[in-house]
Amino acid sequence: MARSISRAALLGATVLASFGATGAAAQTEGAGTAAIQAEDQAGSNANEIVVTGSRRSVTLQDAPINISAVSQETLQRQRVDDIRGLAAFTPGVTVVDTGPATTGNIILRGIESGDTSASGANGNDAVGVYLGEVPLYLDFKLIDIERVETLLGPQGTLYGLGTLAGAVRYIPNRPNSSRFSVELHGRGYAQSYSSDFGRIGDATVNVPILSDHIALRSVVGYYDNAGFIDYNYLLQRPGISNPQPVRGRTAAQGSLGTLRDYAANFKRQDDVNFEHTFTTRNTLLLEYNPNLKAFFTYAHQNTKTNGRQANGAGVLGTGNYEGPWRYLEPFNRNADLYSVELNLNLFNIAQLVSTTAYTEQKIDNVDDNTDLLLDLDYGYEAFPAFSSFANNYRKTRQFNQEVRLVSSHGGPVNWVIGGFYNRLKFASDRREYTPGFAAFAGVNRPDDLEYISFVRTRTVEKAVYGEATLHATSAWQVTGGLRYFKYDATATGGTDTPLFGGGLTRTPYPLIQFAPSRVRSGSTGDDGFVWKANTSYKFSPDLLAYATYSTGYRIGGVNRVAPCVIPLPAGQNVCALPNELAYGPDKTRNLEVGVRASLFDKRLQFTVDAFRVKWGDVQVPSQTVNGAVGITTNAGAAESKGVEFSGSFKVTPRLSFQGTYSYIDAHLTEDVASLVVSQGVRYDAKDGDRLPGSAKHSGSAQAIYTYPLPGGGEIEATWAATYTGDIYSRVGLRGNGEVIPDYMTHRASITYRGKTFDVGLFADNIFNKYAYTSVSNDLSSFNQTRTGVVERYYARSVLTPRRVGVDFRIRY
Repeated sequence: MARSISRAALLGATVLASFGATGAAAQTEGAGTAAIQAEDQAGSNANEIVVTGSRRSVTLQDAPINISAVSQETLQRQRVDDIRGLAAFTPGVTVVDTGPATTGNIILRGIESGDTSASGANGNDAVGVYLGEVPLYLDFKLIDIERVETLLGPQGTLYGLGTLAGAVRYIPNRPNSSRFSVELHGRGYAQSYSSDFGRIGDATVNVPILSDHIALRSVVGYYDNAGFIDYNYLLQRPGISNPQPVRGRTAAQGSLGTLRDYAANFKRQDDVNFEHTFTTRNTLLLEYNPNLKAFFTYAHQNTKTNGRQANGAGVLGTGNYEGPWRYLEPFNRNADLYSVELNLNLFNIAQLVSTTAYTEQKIDNVDDNTDLLLDLDYGYEAFPAFSSFANNYRKTRQFNQEVRLVSSHGGPVNWVIGGFYNRLKFASDRREYTPGFAAFAGVNRPDDLEYISFVRTRTVEKAVYGEATLHATSAWQVTGGLRYFKYDATATGGTDTPLFGGGLTRTPYPLIQFAPSRVRSGSTGDDGFVWKANTSYKFSPDLLAYATYSTGYRIGGVNRVAPCVIPLPAGQNVCALPNELAYGPDKTRNLEVGVRASLFDKRLQFTVDAFRVKWGDVQVPSQTVNGAVGITTNAGAAESKGVEFSGSFKVTPRLSFQGTYSYIDAHLTEDVASLVVSQGVRYDAKDGDRLPGSAKHSGSAQAIYTYPLPGGGEIEATWAATYTGDIYSRVGLRGNGEVIPDYMTHRASITYRGKTFDVGLFADNIFNKYAYTSVSNDLSSFNQTRTGVVERYYARSVLTPRRVGVDFRIRY
């Protein structure tokens, strides 16, 4: 029996972290903060943004690695609230907006092998995501964020978390122990296809408790984003109402019936994909002196919604903003973070940074399970009122510790050395119900519990890493880095089917239990090295060239599927065979060259690079032989190559343009047998097949015009266009994959900016572009029928329609 066991969304969290005061050779991130604030206030050029991705504060123009930065000013101007809005302005990054139930699957440089999904994901373990110094697997809202840095290519010799494709860093503003400040922000808007207005509000308060020693910085926000997807065919009485009153052997013959049929069986719920998110982050600074300080952070975020941001692609006559599913699908996600960061200057020789963090995430959700069971062809459709839903519970707990030393002694050699420990525990429980079916089948299970499963996993990763940089001349530097990693993973799980055969005996009503014979365990582990070589040369203060060769890895693990009982018992088996229990690490080899330039007195600034990534032992999605449960395996090799560009041009002091572009050619480099599974059939993939999930071509263009006013204020007008090229839903379109069409959207705003407040009008998706951004399952399941019942298994995630509203900020 197939089960949709998703890879768990790893918990993310927020923390404020950086270096304390040291000598000039290792400027602090605190200094970087002040520099950026000054630069933003002065309206300076993009390449003068100070970044710390290389563990040292330098301007973007002088950064010797491939790094891009989006400033706080741009985040606010373009109303970027989370990672889903960031990709439009960062070359090489793809993040599909699949609604508030997920944070979006982050794909860097096309390093992705899995199918697209309308239900999205809460992360991608090929990418290391940080807020400050803590790995972030859940995307907290971007409130009071100084900048976002994206480092393309493996970064395991600089960061605790090993990375396969790159890293994204959210850099929050720090507590200020010398100045009290308050910032209030609000946004209200009307949205097409919504019956409600959207409302967003957040506040940031900085309180100096003891001057130069103690300060508290707190942010709090609430997001009431309007939904636009309607579930028009919810069952009035599950187990009694008929989900498809009129049946036929083909999709054309089946329908949802007459108005009388509708009144007897269905009800509707509008705008189910609303977002209700409460978020807060609180950081206490304790500073003995500039050489010794600590930051204590607590963050919390809760998100609720009632359904998918997806439609049924017209199945049974549904429209572009309608879902055909039979049940509401409420989703509730809670995340908490506790962290302590210590910064210590060791005699101006090195800066010690120690970060300890504990994060916890809990997810409860319900999904319509009907089509999954119908698709198995077990004869459930013989019950005219057949339907099914599943209750899911997932919990992730993560503890990590990182200790890092950064040299501050000056001289021609700089170095970084660190150690990392990460323990991740995951637990999931799933219960599937078939209302009314037990009575129909004459089974003594009044609660209609049809299937149960549990999985518990534990993964421990340890690593030591470091880099050394030789400044051979004032213009030329050479860097080498090395990392040793080791991980161990274990899993225990079980399944049973309380409506059938032995399951009725093992877990009789009203019990919900797992017999020892249905529980198994498995484990895996590995270790290895990755390394990096980098060099850069400054031809002038405004022209830098760099080259990097780096290797990256992603740890393996244990599939979150219950192991099989061997020998297999008679009847249904939903489990993993011994060779399906675990998967190994995959690795990348990344080569890139790039140029940064600031020309014409810094009026024209740009970065352009070319890259080639070779990817081996690729972790790919597959299915178990018994029950077709989703698992991960290692298969084949691939490569990604392309170019990336970002730049700005200040035409006049009042008019400037910014733009990004990326070209990514990601494809297999060898044949892989049985890589893609569709409707139980396995399809071979071929050398040259394009990888799914990312666009070959993407880009953005912004125009910004400012007009000064008497008294120091100004009017700012902006226009931005973003282009997303076509995306493959599956590797090489094998197994009924499809091309997801390209699309372009536009946004604009006109804002008054003063010393103490800003207020403006804005419009997003101005021309109300309809586009779908990913699909679930494949075209073979579209309008699929079983004994005249039309399945509603296929789904398309939908782009957010037009929003028009008001945005304001008040500063004190």
